[in-house]
Amino acid sequence: MKPTLKQLWLNAQMHLINFKTSHMKFQFRYLVIILISVVACNNKTASNNSLEVEEVIPVTTFTLSNTVGSKDIQVTGVLSIEQEVKYSFKVGGVVDKIFIENGAYFKKGKLLATLKENEIEAGLLQSKLALEKAERDLKRVASLFKDSVATLEQYQNATTAFNIAKQQYESIAFNKEYSSIYAQRDGFVIKKIAQQGEIVASGSPILLVGEQGSNEWVLKVGLSDIDWALIEVGALAKVYLDAYPNQHLEGRVSKKLLTPDIASGTFQAEIKLKINAVQPAIGMFGKASIKTNQRYTYQSIPYSSIVEADGNNAFVFIPIEGGKVKKQAIEISSFNDDYVQVKTGLEGVKEIVKSNSAFLNESSIISIIRK
Repeated sequence: MKPTLKQLWLNAQMHLINFKTSHMKFQFRYLVIILISVVACNNKTASNNSLEVEEVIPVTTFTLSNTVGSKDIQVTGVLSIEQEVKYSFKVGGVVDKIFIENGAYFKKGKLLATLKENEIEAGLLQSKLALEKAERDLKRVASLFKDSVATLEQYQNATTAFNIAKQQYESIAFNKEYSSIYAQRDGFVIKKIAQQGEIVASGSPILLVGEQGSNEWVLKVGLSDIDWALIEVGALAKVYLDAYPNQHLEGRVSKKLLTPDIASGTFQAEIKLKINAVQPAIGMFGKASIKTNQRYTYQSIPYSSIVEADGNNAFVFIPIEGGKVKKQAIEISSFNDDYVQVKTGLEGVKEIVKSNSAFLNESSIISIIRK
């Protein structure tokens, strides 16, 4: 049975009413959710603001004072022996044998190296034969001069020739003696400069050795021209060797070289060390702090007060009025075992925050604990 026009109209009205009702319910639910979110956010913000207001960080402070000290120069260098000697042959030739290796110890009188003696022996034999002939000639002329057959001039010439031949023989014999290298004192080999079979000239270094003595170790350091001018011979120095990081050695500047090192361009100085119980070795790397007579004023602060350090640049917090703090940039000049020496940044400042610095920012509220 087909619906009438009136029934179709009534059905359309009912659908419209149902749609409006459901749409209003959806809008109402959405509005409730928004209101709840706003209230929650407001409560959270209020809660956070309440915490920020109430959070007070307890700190201790450090009172600053000026200190007058001497400038210490920080240098690095290599350990060596004070008595370094270069052993060489008096004559040139071919190196025959070297009887010792790098780092080896030797006693006085030990044979260390020799040259091939073929050429030297030939020269020595030649001079010996020349001497024997000059001696025979002198005897013959002397006999003839005695019998008035030879003249005085001939006799004098023969005498001169004999003396020249004798001196030449003695010179070559002396050189042969120095074609071998013998140790002049107890010591050890720092470096073999030449090798077996190498042709060397007269006086060319063959071995670099350290002649041993008591406490004759030195740290050879390179300095800038400014630092070189500041230090003085006899100045105290504190030396740390990388091989013995937990103990320091006392020393004094023993020498200031007047010419720069060609390789590095630095000015050289030597620090003579008191070795004590430490067993050093040639070539060990070390750091030294050398005292000077130059005076300057500085401020020392504890390590715990520093934040955001980067090289010689760092920050500290300064307490200000209202329980607040100010972040202050500083420049560090040097360090020691207990304190940091500040070069600039704390002019006119009386105290800085010492503890809990890592928890602070410029919005923090502090409470200073006075001991």
